[in-house]
Amino acid sequence: MREEIYRFPVDGRPVSCEEIRRGHVNTTYLITTDAPARYILQDVNTYAFPRTNIIMDNVAAISRHLAAKGGEKPAMISYIDTLDGRRWYDDGRGGAWRLYRYVENSICVDRAECDGDFYECARAFGMFQNALSDFPAQELGETIERFHDTPERFRQLRDAVRENAAGRLDGVREELAFVLEREEKASRLQQMRDDGTLPTRVTHNDTKINNVLLSEDDRRAICVIDLDTVMPGLAAYDFGDAIRYGASTAAEDEKDLDKVSLDLHLFRVFTRGFLEACPSLTDAEIDSLPLGAWTMTVECGSRFLADYLKGDRYFAVDHPEHNLDRARTQFALAADMEKKWDEMRRIVAEERK
Repeated sequence: MREEIYRFPVDGRPVSCEEIRRGHVNTTYLITTDAPARYILQDVNTYAFPRTNIIMDNVAAISRHLAAKGGEKPAMISYIDTLDGRRWYDDGRGGAWRLYRYVENSICVDRAECDGDFYECARAFGMFQNALSDFPAQELGETIERFHDTPERFRQLRDAVRENAAGRLDGVREELAFVLEREEKASRLQQMRDDGTLPTRVTHNDTKINNVLLSEDDRRAICVIDLDTVMPGLAAYDFGDAIRYGASTAAEDEKDLDKVSLDLHLFRVFTRGFLEACPSLTDAEIDSLPLGAWTMTVECGSRFLADYLKGDRYFAVDHPEHNLDRARTQFALAADMEKKWDEMRRIVAEERK
């Protein structure tokens, strides 16, 4: 049994502890008591997320806001304070522990198994944004500084090119030219955020379908999980990252680029669910959604390419060319979005209410 569980108030006596091998950052355990009751105990990776205080302060703030509003269905998973009233437990050895209530009769999938799964993913993230549309996002801290500041990501890419730490620059000239040619367009969302054209919202910032809990009975969305990257952002960030990952016809590291394209049917499915669940979006935000999908794809590709040039310091890799494969896949997807730009905009126009 993990001794950290005894730092939290739980129903009954803990009788079993099982590691859940999902995700690539934090270490997670399923705790069962004799009540019976179940909980999720998680050790936050403080190397990846050194700002644990900010993470849990953000989670606490939006939790209080949602609780005050009431409602039958929560927009996010709920956490439990420690016995001494703290939001997380510092074990004194670099471990930062937190506890969540286990959501019974729920499932989590890595890829949508049908259109309904992707639609419910869209509803979950749309519901999350809508429920927090009246929360003052500026009161939240940045858990990762300038996470979706695309001009900053391009600056980091240029630094990686200049340093060429891994000696790989000559092999990526084509990819580098592709992404740098798109810097001006990729920076537009940040410019619209800076000038107030797009409102800053509470955003999740990691909108993969495996961060949504679905009902085991009817596969309807229950709530979102993995709140480490919740911070101020744009609606287009959350929409765009979900499309980048979930509406692509290929895996994120597919080597055969002929297999990489945007599935316009899935784009429509997600757009419909997101807009239905988030009626608080402004006209400008809705208009920005296709740009969000393209920008998040280009930005992600730039990050993979920069990490490849640095020698794979940030993203875990399975082989030496892994980050380069990922970058090429993102750039191929962005290029296909450019070909389908008018269709993407038409779908958004048709699905808006």
